Amino acid sequence: MSVFGRGLTRTRRSFFGRIVDLLAGSDVDEDTWDDIEALLIQADLGLTVTGKVLDTLRAGRWRNSDELLAGLRSTLLGLLSAPPPMDLSGRPLSVVLVVGVNGTGKTTSIARLAHRMKLAGREVILAAGDTFRAAAIEQLQTWGERIDVPVVAGQSGADPASVVFDATRAAQARGKDVLIIDTAGRLHTNANLMNELRRIRSVSAKVVPDAPHEVLLVLDGTTGQNALQQARTFQEMVDVSGVIVTKLDSSAKGGMVFAVYAELGLPVHYVGLGEGLSHLLPFSPEIFVNSLLDEN
Repeated sequence: MSVFGRGLTRTRRSFFGRIVDLLAGSDVDEDTWDDIEALLIQADLGLTVTGKVLDTLRAGRWRNSDELLAGLRSTLLGLLSAPPPMDLSGRPLSVVLVVGVNGTGKTTSIARLAHRMKLAGREVILAAGDTFRAAAIEQLQTWGERIDVPVVAGQSGADPASVVFDATRAAQARGKDVLIIDTAGRLHTNANLMNELRRIRSVSAKVVPDAPHEVLLVLDGTTGQNALQQARTFQEMVDVSGVIVTKLDSSAKGGMVFAVYAELGLPVHYVGLGEGLSHLLPFSPEIFVNSLLDEN
């Protein structure tokens, strides 16, 4: 079984696998449609996306449940699209701003992303822009030592925009080609803290034209539809360009990935499916949908 398949075992067995079992060798009647609707909503697709899926399926002519299952697979796949390559076109430096609320796995995702980029031959440097928590600075520095990537940090409580300015200058001076900026986890409902993200964004642009080249939002896959509201607010405030979904291997229901794509048009670049450095995986719609519906 693939890493995707193993990582999505709980989601598959809890919700999508129950749809597969529901359709196995049975006739499709009105009760079947009601059960499918309930399971899709429980899997966190949300009312809007669930409605679209059911409308598409009901419009088809299915001779048996196997054909309906194939229709469900293609319908779910049609809600997604392969993410474009991340924009690392900045010369000589590309800036990636990473945002999200506390507890999403943001700092760990940054380390994993930096590790992937380093393995791909990039010269990476990290900025510890989460100055509100001393532990956040220490956590990023510990990760930096582990993956052998330098970290620019200030004192706890320092102005985050100043740290970002210093880190951007340091990246240029050291000949790095990618700067990844950690930011303080913040509730999407806190306007003052959200406005600070705009300051960080503008400071990086003063040093590197067109920066940041990517603004990645880290979403906790276990938070379901609340993650969708977070994504809406961050998108409005800092023009999010893509998403990393974490913790899909735990109690995540998985359906929020479809909602993020279908309702906000935000590509999912990576998903977290484990605790190791290598468990941040590039998102593939085909592998994702097949792993949700197939036991093997």
